[in-house]
Amino acid sequence: MGTGITAATQAGAALAIRPLKPNIGAEILGVDLREPLEAAAIETLNHALAKHGVLVFHDQDMTVEQQMAFGRRFGDLSVHPFSAHLAEHPEVIVLDYTAENPPSLTDVWHSDETFRAEPPMATMLHAQIVPALGGDTLFANMAAAYKGLSAQMKGFLDGLEAIHDFKPFRTLFNHSDAHRKKLHELEDQYPHVTHPVVRIHPVSGAKVLFVNPQFTIHIKGMKADESRALLDVLFRQASIPEYQLRLEWRRHTVALWDNRLVQHYAVHDYYPQRRRMERVTIKGDRPVGPARAVVGLEADGATEPPKPEGGPWTIES
Repeated sequence: MGTGITAATQAGAALAIRPLKPNIGAEILGVDLREPLEAAAIETLNHALAKHGVLVFHDQDMTVEQQMAFGRRFGDLSVHPFSAHLAEHPEVIVLDYTAENPPSLTDVWHSDETFRAEPPMATMLHAQIVPALGGDTLFANMAAAYKGLSAQMKGFLDGLEAIHDFKPFRTLFNHSDAHRKKLHELEDQYPHVTHPVVRIHPVSGAKVLFVNPQFTIHIKGMKADESRALLDVLFRQASIPEYQLRLEWRRHTVALWDNRLVQHYAVHDYYPQRRRMERVTIKGDRPVGPARAVVGLEADGATEPPKPEGGPWTIES
């Protein structure tokens, strides 16, 4: 796979894009993220992100402030409601796992924060401390996963909607009455949200399978057993190797991925070694399904959805 010169970066330097896999991933060369990029370079990266899903920048010894500044070139940064963050920069999530603080919650396929009415457009992770072995991250192109389905299945899915919930974080609030009170407050702040099972990527126009085992809990309008069976089939699409990239982190590797297009899975095989990452997340917009995209309508605001047929149903904590 060759390297293509595509845009100017700083002071006339050249930015190059080297595809990593046929369906997903590209390494970006000739760029120093510590310095401001020209507008043309940001535009090129935006299109590369929509095409490749994951952009990898090696040897980027950047400060938190520089990471935030680069992230803001793509949009406003968001604050995660549950994850630990830097006190002086609430937009920066700290993922610091050690023998005393084992990794958790991220060893499952997911798109970040789909429990939000407007899930993130992109996530950027900066590797500060990496284990000697292990600690890779897997990514899956969910547009390719959708393409791999039969025509009959695609036609069936295009009109469906699914309910998303912050279910993996509920276990953080089971320890005391104060925790449970906080959980009720968060349930009011982040009620169940409905997203299309297939969303239209706003840049490429591609159809993307937009359900994930971490946050998707039910297909609207289906009985509980029907929903589980269909979701199991769809969740397995992310595990097909042809759609995947496996990123081996180095110290000061930066990865920027498109949450509208890809899912990811953090491999927890490095315990008890230490792995520290710092993350910024770029705000997105409301996912739009095929029907609404055709007529150009905006998606409805998030509301508490009606309980699906075939209840009672509950959310496992």
